[in-house]
Amino acid sequence: MGKGFFNVPIAINEPVKSYAPGTPERDAVLKAYKDMYASKVDVPLYINGQYVTTENTKTMSPPHDHKHIVGTYHLAKKKHVDEAIATALEARKTWSLMPWEQRAAIFLKAAELVAGPYRYKINAATMIAQSKNIFQAEIDAACELVDFLRFNVQYMTEIYSEQPKSTSDAWNRVEYRPLEGFTYAVTPFNFTAIAGNLPACMALMGNVVVWKPSDSQVYSAKIIMDIFEEAGVPPGVINVVFGDPVMISETVLSSPDFSGLHFTGSTFVFKELWKQIGNNIHNYKTYPRIVGETGGKDFIMAHNTAIPKQVSTAIVRGAFEYQGQKCSAASRAYIPKSLWAEVKNFILEDVKSFKMGSPEDMGNFITAVIHEGSFDKLAKYIDAAKKDADAEIIAGGNYDKSKGYFIEPTVIVTTNPNYTTMHTELFGPVITIYVYEDDAYADTLKLVDSTSEYALTGAILATDRYAITQATTALQNCAGNFYINDKCTGAVVGQQPFGGARASGTNDKAGSPQNLLRWVSTRLIKETFVTPTNYRYPFLGE
Repeated sequence: MGKGFFNVPIAINEPVKSYAPGTPERDAVLKAYKDMYASKVDVPLYINGQYVTTENTKTMSPPHDHKHIVGTYHLAKKKHVDEAIATALEARKTWSLMPWEQRAAIFLKAAELVAGPYRYKINAATMIAQSKNIFQAEIDAACELVDFLRFNVQYMTEIYSEQPKSTSDAWNRVEYRPLEGFTYAVTPFNFTAIAGNLPACMALMGNVVVWKPSDSQVYSAKIIMDIFEEAGVPPGVINVVFGDPVMISETVLSSPDFSGLHFTGSTFVFKELWKQIGNNIHNYKTYPRIVGETGGKDFIMAHNTAIPKQVSTAIVRGAFEYQGQKCSAASRAYIPKSLWAEVKNFILEDVKSFKMGSPEDMGNFITAVIHEGSFDKLAKYIDAAKKDADAEIIAGGNYDKSKGYFIEPTVIVTTNPNYTTMHTELFGPVITIYVYEDDAYADTLKLVDSTSEYALTGAILATDRYAITQATTALQNCAGNFYINDKCTGAVVGQQPFGGARASGTNDKAGSPQNLLRWVSTRLIKETFVTPTNYRYPFLGE
């Protein structure tokens, strides 16, 4: 029962620590890294607030040292998924009725646990098992996760405050109910913050969740659940299962109580899940909500008025931070011929200066790609580019998986704007550049728009405002997040809500009220003060 109109703390973005040599945060995260690297963790399933072990386990290893084992995790059988669903539905009976300020308090506490006592542990876990350097771990696992938790609480109050007009005759009010049934979160390896946000934002709005993290993100997922448990998320509200994704998804999507999918991952998998939901539509008690953020073939477009050093920096940062394993990473670029020589020299200079290796050495800008499957795929495309007549590798092109899955940052220049790596998502440290004639700017904008099935992120660099306006209009449908004079990565919660359209997803903008609205079902209540007692209207008079 509500006893007041409550104001939550105003959300602010968590400041990013520098981790410069000699800083206390650098010493703290290195200590956490060393301690965790030298130990082994066991990660059970998490169902109804209990840790559930199974006889079937897999090991976890750092991508940059794949022969070193840092722990094991347990694989679910179908009965465990059924149990997770059943316990979620039971938990819903009380969780869905909990006053909103109590739910808010839990996730606000979770934010402060991440920002404080868990900061170095969750960063170190992300460095170890996802091979992020400290800066990439800090902006993701610590800061972005904190931002999601804080801003979602603020957005929830803004949503609840949106109410219809009333009159002296009747009071109209809207309840933002959680979805009936349970929801399903499927999360990726590349962002610890996304992995935490997808189940948390649904739970915040009163839903119960079955969560399947990526096998490559289990290590930091365990820490997320430790945080949620300490913050006070009740048993059964968020249940975590690992294992066979086909079996888990089939079990979840066959339940008549399934009410929503929150997904980040591959385009193909998302489409397959959508198809399964469609095939099962007659079995559900309600129409499930389907929210997904999937692939990208993100671009950088430069005009001949762009500043070459700005263009090269946008390419180098956009393409190679976190080894190009961001949904938003730049993987194709279009450079005018008049700027190319200068831009090329700056790129080569930067790439030559990169150090590559373990994230424990904080001088390393580049670490490993996530697993052998990713490594082999990237190596195949690099080898093809070495042979193809319409492609030339001007930087990188080497790879080695003897110790870790290391791919050199690779720059391909093509004479064919439809070359395979201009439209195929690679998800690694490879960018392909097409050099166009300066007077073909308008035609090249059409190429940018039409070359890829994706529409996630993109950037235009120019100093000519007419050129910027032209690009902003011509490229309006091929990037859900569009950047002017910047790289195409680095969306900040509360500032740049993130998501794309076309094959890149449903564009429901993680880190915004739009996303949270997908996880509620409104109920309009009209209360009439003086109830009519005569059916007759005035027009029926004599």
